[in-house]
Amino acid sequence: MNEQVRLATEKQRAFFNTHKTKETGFRISQLKTLKKAILAYEDRLYEALWTDLHKSKFETYATEIGLVLTEIGEHIRHLRKWSKPERVYTNQAVHFWATSRIYKEPYGLVLIIAPWNYPFQLLINPLVGAISAGNCATLKASEYTPHVAEVMGRMIAEFFPPEYITVFGGGRVANQALLSQAWDYIFFTGSPAVGKVVMEAAAKNLTPVSLELGGKSPCIVDKDANLKIAASRIVWGKYINAGQTCIAPDYLYVHQSVKIELMELMKLKIREYFGEDPKTSPDYVHIATIPKTERLAGLLQGAHLVTGGEVDIELRYIAPTIIDGVKHDDPVMQEEIFGPILPVMEFGDISEVVNYVNAHPRPLALYYFSDSRAKQEEILKTTSSGGGCINDVLMHIANDRLPFGGVGNSGIGHYHGKYSFEVFSHARSIMKKANFIDIPIRYAPYKNKIRLLKMIIK
Repeated sequence: MNEQVRLATEKQRAFFNTHKTKETGFRISQLKTLKKAILAYEDRLYEALWTDLHKSKFETYATEIGLVLTEIGEHIRHLRKWSKPERVYTNQAVHFWATSRIYKEPYGLVLIIAPWNYPFQLLINPLVGAISAGNCATLKASEYTPHVAEVMGRMIAEFFPPEYITVFGGGRVANQALLSQAWDYIFFTGSPAVGKVVMEAAAKNLTPVSLELGGKSPCIVDKDANLKIAASRIVWGKYINAGQTCIAPDYLYVHQSVKIELMELMKLKIREYFGEDPKTSPDYVHIATIPKTERLAGLLQGAHLVTGGEVDIELRYIAPTIIDGVKHDDPVMQEEIFGPILPVMEFGDISEVVNYVNAHPRPLALYYFSDSRAKQEEILKTTSSGGGCINDVLMHIANDRLPFGGVGNSGIGHYHGKYSFEVFSHARSIMKKANFIDIPIRYAPYKNKIRLLKMIIK
């Protein structure tokens, strides 16, 4: 595997050094090719995602294919503008007869490692930015969604030469082989634990990284919230993809005066969305693997069930579940759940919630439901997160004008839309000066020049 990866990177390095990928026209044509490839493989992607995750066509398009196609369209429309050198102000008193520009240049060889929860979107969406910025890319698909990985491998191989874009599958051995190479940029999506491994490997070659991680994203419902809307949106956001979403509400903190009412409304919404038996619903996703199902089942041991709790290990099924009476030291509160289990805690004063959130690593997302603008601003002022929503969940990821990424333990860097172009581009600062005049003040000897220098530099 090491030799295979080494040869692949050598071919990509040679192709990148032809400078073809730096041509704006080439980049746009490759983005159009990527769109053509996705549309050609759309039906096969539906089948693969159904096989690996029991994901419906609607949810596949909404959370995987549609998001990527939208991203491609945004880059095609704006790439020429984004890639133009940006002229910035130059102080002529200091830099007489000079101009300053920022050139956006590609890093070179980019490694993109994707997880299994959104195996298409989280691999191909960063690829859009890598292509747009003019890089060559090596993609690492998740071994936990093998059918999707196989389809993506075929798709990329059919539409792109391997010296430009290539895909590797496999597990830990493949990851180790890929991370042993000297890349120009690494883009990783996954858990904080594996993110540390990626960052350690990158540090050996001083390779810059983007780490899109996760964490326990809180959802807070205050006493003045619109409970019907909150219930609808929280249930949708928690149980889409069976909770296997890095920005899913991980736990619910609700004001004690409205907790019972909110939980009853949420139970109704679960039945409305997935029927009396979600196991038979064509719209309810299953867990990726049996070991991951077993881990989630373990978190339900001894829990006070409000609804759900049914487990079928062989079918990789965990019912949409709400648990009450949760304490801070319970196992379910010690790690990111990444599944369809929603722990509920209550509060009397919002400061309790703020103190709890701030005592833990900063989450990837934070959600707050309240009709009070003053309370909304107070929550934003007193907490920190990668992103989030007020009176909604997840939807900030669907606006490509917003940067998506974490902070602290939940990640480094951000992307989507123009931010994807920028994250895969090096901002190269260039000053151009005229030769017909040369101000001598900067040259030694400096005797009697400091007064003039202070007049120039204020």
